[in-house]
Amino acid sequence: MARGNIGRVRATRSAGMLPVVLALTSAALLTGAAVYTVDRAGCVDPGQYIRHDNHIELVGGCVDGSELPAAPQGTSHEADAKTGATPSNFRP
Repeated sequence: MARGNIGRVRATRSAGMLPVVLALTSAALLTGAAVYTVDRAGCVDPGQYIRHDNHIELVGGCVDGSELPAAPQGTSHEADAKTGATPSNFRP
């Protein structure tokens, strides 16, 4: 009977290593895919965000502004037109 327990302990240890090996392998593959994607993007000027009075603007970069969808009218950061209440969690 003692011999059967030893085999079971070994099987448990090897089965416990399988998820770790799979997780590390998938992390390495995803990292490689991310590096490959960034390398192939071909963007010389990544651009930078500049903060103005009430908004943040992306200056430079590989995205043309005409390719972006229009901004929605009215945002959650504006005061409510009916009650005049401003959002309490707004942090500029």
